Amino acid sequence: MNSALERLIRIAAEAADVVSEVYTSPFSVDWKAPSDPVTEADRRANDLICERLAETFPGVPVVAEESEPASFSGYREKPQVFFVDPLDGTREFVDKNGEFVVMIGLLDGNRPTLGVVHAPARRVAWAARVGSGAFRIGADGARTPLAPSRLSVLGEARVVASRSHRTENVEQALAVLGVRELIALGSAGLKGAEVASGGAEAYVAPLSGGKRWDSCAAEALVTAAGGRVTDAWGDPIDYRGASLSSDRGLVLTNGLVHDALLERLDAWLSTHGIRPS
Repeated sequence: MNSALERLIRIAAEAADVVSEVYTSPFSVDWKAPSDPVTEADRRANDLICERLAETFPGVPVVAEESEPASFSGYREKPQVFFVDPLDGTREFVDKNGEFVVMIGLLDGNRPTLGVVHAPARRVAWAARVGSGAFRIGADGARTPLAPSRLSVLGEARVVASRSHRTENVEQALAVLGVRELIALGSAGLKGAEVASGGAEAYVAPLSGGKRWDSCAAEALVTAAGGRVTDAWGDPIDYRGASLSSDRGLVLTNGLVHDALLERLDAWLSTHGIRPS
């Protein structure tokens, strides 16, 4: 399994080079929906990752954001599944703020077991194998073990939340947490890395956690480092459910503030009549 992780690290790095090539050149922006941009970097990285995974892990389906759904039909019945976001944080990529990553996660059974998050603009990556730990890979290749914060008081916690997807409801839900600091940050992968490395105590997406490819690698990273991941109601993320959307929210923490955070969040959700789907 460790050799499998090393292969994922190499594939993510190769995709990151493609993303960087586009990032440092003039590029156009297309729109899949009014608030959902896509670029040449998304498409090229998607194609490269899918090709490399098919060569390296034949028979394992790849659920990737820019792939046609027909290419991964039947994935729910397979024992292992890759979830790939070739460019997580496309809006940040377009805004040129550097807050974007390449993400590859492996689902084994019902839980993510391997994850790689590579931030091309920051020249850093994070990788994890659940059961063996997580580590940061610096620009020089040096590897540093990750560990989440040991802070256990919610009122003293730092929480990272979306920079680009902040509706009034989301703002209200985050406000009731009563934490010391809310930090806006692009890319779910970067937010997961902050939690796994102790830079924040939690990442909270109270109403929608994006798609499964937004959470798989990040969940592996946080879990392997020693943190905890659930939806907004405290249940495990269902990667084999009927929908690819994480419409029950997403909560990644150091584990120590998790229950208190969910309690505050549940009170707000209940007050507003929001029930799990």
